[in-house]
Amino acid sequence: MANANDLRKGMCIRYNSNPAIVLEVQHRTPGNLRAFVQVIIRYIGTGKSADVRFGSTDKVDLVDVQRTKLDFSYKDHSGYHFMDPETYETISFDESFVGEVKDYLTENQRVEILYVEGKAASVELPSTVILTVTESPEGVRGDSANNVQKTAILETGKAIQVPLFIKEGEKVKVNTADGAYLGRA
Repeated sequence: MANANDLRKGMCIRYNSNPAIVLEVQHRTPGNLRAFVQVIIRYIGTGKSADVRFGSTDKVDLVDVQRTKLDFSYKDHSGYHFMDPETYETISFDESFVGEVKDYLTENQRVEILYVEGKAASVELPSTVILTVTESPEGVRGDSANNVQKTAILETGKAIQVPLFIKEGEKVKVNTADGAYLGRA
């Protein structure tokens, strides 16, 4: 058990008997009131977020967490295959475990697998990835007023909104949190 004041971003706690990752921590001391810790957590099992308030002296249950860096190798009918770059061991996960992350996975991409109490819990991507545009319709010449965008299909099959000047074959930088176009790579 640890004090709520000791919570930091990236830690894993048990809240309502479910493991959750701490996304954001704010220590607050309002004028006449006692200090408290405002925490945003994401439940590992469901992926849902919650805003939680702890008293500064409240005890929280920390969960044993291990993070392992793996390289994505390939996908086939049996699932998604990752390789440990140090031991060259191959680890496979099914599509339901990988979930939305599959839209950003390319060959040899490094990801972080989060293990909670010895069991794989989630796949964490870097904050941005570089992907190649495979389909992108031509922009119409007169459509250049006020940041007009078009839909482009990336090499992973994900569709995102890009500016009119992006053409097929170009590499673009994409935010993995919300799937937004960030610029050319």
